[in-house]
Amino acid sequence: MAKDIEALLKEKRIFEPPAELVENSNIKKWMNEHDIKDYDELLERAKDIEWFWEEVSKEVIEWYTPYKKILDWTPPYAKWFVGAKCNIAHNALDRHVKTWRKNKVAYIWEGEPGEVRKLTYNDLYIGVNKFANALKSIGIGKGDRVMIYLPMIPELPMAMLACAKVGAIHSVVFSGFSAIALRDRINDAEAKAIITCDSFYRRGKTVPLKKQTDEALEGAPTVEVAITFKRTGEDVPWSEGRDHWWHDVIEDQPPTCETEVMDSEDLLFILYTSGTTGKPKGIQHVHGGYALGVAHTLKWVFDIKEEDVYWCAADIGWVTGHSYIVYGPLILGATSVMYEGSPDYPDIGRLWSMVERYGVNVFYTSPTAVRMFMRFGEKYPAKYDLSSIRLLGSVGEPINPEAWMWYWKYIGREHCPIMDTWWQTETGAHVISPLPITTLKPGSVTRPLPGYTADIYGTDGKPVAAGAGGRLVLTTPWPAMMRGLYKDPKRYVETYWSEYPDTYLAGDIARKDENGYFWIQGRFDDVLNVSGHRIGSAEVESALVSHPKVAEAAVIGKPHEIKGESITAFVVLSAGIEPDDELRAEIREHVAKEMGKIARPGEVWFVGDVPKTRSGKIMRRVIKAKVTGEPVGDISTLANPEAVEGLGKAK
Repeated sequence: MAKDIEALLKEKRIFEPPAELVENSNIKKWMNEHDIKDYDELLERAKDIEWFWEEVSKEVIEWYTPYKKILDWTPPYAKWFVGAKCNIAHNALDRHVKTWRKNKVAYIWEGEPGEVRKLTYNDLYIGVNKFANALKSIGIGKGDRVMIYLPMIPELPMAMLACAKVGAIHSVVFSGFSAIALRDRINDAEAKAIITCDSFYRRGKTVPLKKQTDEALEGAPTVEVAITFKRTGEDVPWSEGRDHWWHDVIEDQPPTCETEVMDSEDLLFILYTSGTTGKPKGIQHVHGGYALGVAHTLKWVFDIKEEDVYWCAADIGWVTGHSYIVYGPLILGATSVMYEGSPDYPDIGRLWSMVERYGVNVFYTSPTAVRMFMRFGEKYPAKYDLSSIRLLGSVGEPINPEAWMWYWKYIGREHCPIMDTWWQTETGAHVISPLPITTLKPGSVTRPLPGYTADIYGTDGKPVAAGAGGRLVLTTPWPAMMRGLYKDPKRYVETYWSEYPDTYLAGDIARKDENGYFWIQGRFDDVLNVSGHRIGSAEVESALVSHPKVAEAAVIGKPHEIKGESITAFVVLSAGIEPDDELRAEIREHVAKEMGKIARPGEVWFVGDVPKTRSGKIMRRVIKAKVTGEPVGDISTLANPEAVEGLGKAK
């Protein structure tokens, strides 16, 4: 039997949230209303998951018809709010235009060239209704699959909400994906229509999205209609009969549209996520439980207030954007910032200038972005007034303690707690995360949120001791959990539910400290096997990045005839630092000091970048294939495919 994972990094720093933030927090108010004296009591009460989710649903969700039963749990399938009728578009839009929020700004959108659009809830409502009517006019209705291949423009959430309004199932494909990746997803979903644009702006250039769409459609026979939004005005290929301009299809449509009444368990969207086998998995989410999960967690974790300007600087092509740019904020009636382009264009201060300009109160980004900002130093954020920020957030890969500290010091100006959130496409919403009342430890996602039950199991299927590493699992169902894989129930069971009885296997390795705080150590597939020790790759990368001259790092296990694997590190240095053998030796010893000699890299290579997915996750599989001479496979979905070739030029 394989050994469990060892945890070698230790972090002892702690940070208390500001007292004023705690007292005014949404969760503190809720606890007071329910006569709950402290967070531990809340966690205990929330073990009654049906009571908890029913109570919090009262604050954020409206049903057309009440539910008959809160939970129907037949592992591995859950149904929440059984019998309820609803539509997420009603909760996100329809109900707001009947209140004062009608004229509240829903989105402040900035294009990469600098143009700004401000859309109120009423603007969004009318735009969604017109497009929903257009969809109905071309034969799109309940249960039809619609692919959405759009950049970060307001028409992307409009298209999603219009699909939801008519009962269609949307599947958003990230605009940076290739025609091949798009075609694979279209064919798996058997989509009837696709929504795209002519082109969009990225780092001062245009990306020809319609051209790529046409390439994908050459091998996608189910698509009958393609609707194109005119973003740049560039000439595009055209297929008469199939192709339609967005502005043409909405021109004569009425500004009202009846919202389809859906069952709480009706499918809302399919979102494809890459699997270790390479074949994308179609994650399914539904109207009812998902709506509750995203709205509730956003309200509690990011403490969203009516007057806040909130910015999740992710892309809607990923689940983070679905949950925390579109559905969660709109259900809460929040004002959000959206940005079309690259965060480093025209310079590395672009995002901070927008924070200052729009008075952003809550800012949510990825550790990859934070490390990029670190690489260029604190001089860029120092140019801007970031005093409006009250809370910071992190999502994606584990954030290493030094990146956490940089984020807290130079963006949060040493007074903004960081909500380091752990969740997945599959979970739909935050699962393990701090709250504004939580004592923080840099690099820890702290404890499971109320209503969730997480643990860490060893290979024997039993919880591991405090401080030991193991497999992260969720032991009770939750409303926003996925409802299986599209057309692949066997893979759903095998991937997530076959390891331990009635227990969800997350695929991540983690440890839990003496305070019950969780520390994510990376994907289970990324474990290093060194001389009989199993070490999480994310921990070694964290130790590397804690060196003051290292901006980013990726490690893999290279086959070794004595050790089994030796650790090979690819290091991106901070701006202005020149690589040499003395620095290489210094970095190796730094890791040994941080983690012990067992984790000292056998090799350290200096590179300009490491291969990452568009959501910022390091593609260690691709790095390992390149190093060992194996085929690297399809790299069209990488954010930076040129980094793969760069590995061969490492110094």
